[in-house]
Amino acid sequence: MALLEKIVYDYLWGLPLVVLVLFAGIFFTFYTKFFQFRRFNYSLKKTFKELKSENDDAEGVISPLEALSVALGATVGVGNIGGVATAIAFGGPGAVFWLWIAGLLGPIIKMAEISLAVHYREKDEKGETYGGPTYYIHRGLGKEKNLMGLSKILNFIFIFGFGTGFFLTVQNYTITEAIATTFDLNMILVSAVFTLLLYGIIAGGLSSLAKIASKLVPFMVLFYLAGGLFIIFKNIDMLPESFRLIFSSALTGSAATGGFIGATVAQAIKIGMSRAVFSNEAGWGSSPMIHASAKTNHPISQGLLGIFEVFMDTIVILTITSLVIMTTGQWSSGLDGAALTLSAFELGLGNIGRIVLTVGIFLFGLTTVSGIYAQIEVLLRYTLGPKNKNKDKILSVYKWLYPLPGFLMVVVAVYYGLPGIQVWLFADMSTALPIFANIIALLLLSPKFIELVKDYNNRYIKKKDVDKNFKVFYEDKILESKKN
Repeated sequence: MALLEKIVYDYLWGLPLVVLVLFAGIFFTFYTKFFQFRRFNYSLKKTFKELKSENDDAEGVISPLEALSVALGATVGVGNIGGVATAIAFGGPGAVFWLWIAGLLGPIIKMAEISLAVHYREKDEKGETYGGPTYYIHRGLGKEKNLMGLSKILNFIFIFGFGTGFFLTVQNYTITEAIATTFDLNMILVSAVFTLLLYGIIAGGLSSLAKIASKLVPFMVLFYLAGGLFIIFKNIDMLPESFRLIFSSALTGSAATGGFIGATVAQAIKIGMSRAVFSNEAGWGSSPMIHASAKTNHPISQGLLGIFEVFMDTIVILTITSLVIMTTGQWSSGLDGAALTLSAFELGLGNIGRIVLTVGIFLFGLTTVSGIYAQIEVLLRYTLGPKNKNKDKILSVYKWLYPLPGFLMVVVAVYYGLPGIQVWLFADMSTALPIFANIIALLLLSPKFIELVKDYNNRYIKKKDVDKNFKVFYEDKILESKKN
């Protein structure tokens, strides 16, 4: 495992990828004149307005609320509970600072990828819309002769990297670990039951999944926040010291203490950035595959929801998880993963706290795993193409196969006695490659994103100087070219 750890954090999640993620965030922040900060209030108002609207007059498969719920359900999940705990256990308190940095730069990255996914989305033979990185790489870059070869390489890297998440998945493990340790149950048995429940949820496809998520996600977020905030206020006297440790360790590293073995600044940056991206998914290219199916009249309207998505995931929920672990003093206990967060909640609320969090993990887990199912389905649809005669059969087989690798990961982890930190290495492997390909594509397509931002600003904010010839959706451009 030492070799695997070196490969993941020295090469896949090494300095080049960390710099690339930071550069993309800084680049889009300056390129849009600090849009995520200037228009933050507007984006929140727009988000809540969109959530009340079904947008039945717009093209798409699911409502904006349903798209946000599925994407947020997949985002706000085990990455917040098990991932951030592992980040602190492995990278020290300083990792939280780098989680925040990613949370400040991530909103504009996610807004860009969602907007481009909606703009370049494709309509299938049933009139349903699908999109994501593979679509905007192919349609946005692949149509340019000098970028055609690069687009194929980037798409291969993205599909291969994201596809490994089908096999190397940690969600089932994290959920199973939490339930099994809380109620003293056999992990494999718990995993088998969870797998059967997952089959039931994904049976109805994206539309059914979206309706379930829109009911579950708001409840589970409030449920989790209430418990976390109570613990933080209960230990309010430890808050100043927690913040001091976070900021000082971010730039100097963390000394060994208690069960914590210590961490360097480099460790804090790498583990903090990787866990942040795994949690809020900004730059990963996952959420855009859900948002691309939303009913919306403009790509930026849906892209604005990405700002709220990252804010809620990283700045709110992830921060609360971190502060619960820090203020209870459990960060140096030697525990990691869901076990660390469970221990902190139990210390803060007693046994009822552990049960509350376990229920939260279960609900988060269902929406996370089912959301990832929908994302990989989009990749399959792109790979198969709209005219593949066996597409429906292959998608049906995928539906039956999808829950199995997660169950097998639990079996392997239990059989070999793998600790949580080692299991999370597999998660980091599955994020690095698609992030690399996706961010390169986003940077190359940044002029189109800016065009969309300007058009939206003229249409809906300034309400003047609208270019009537500008095509909001790529499909409209194709239709016009066919007519001519």
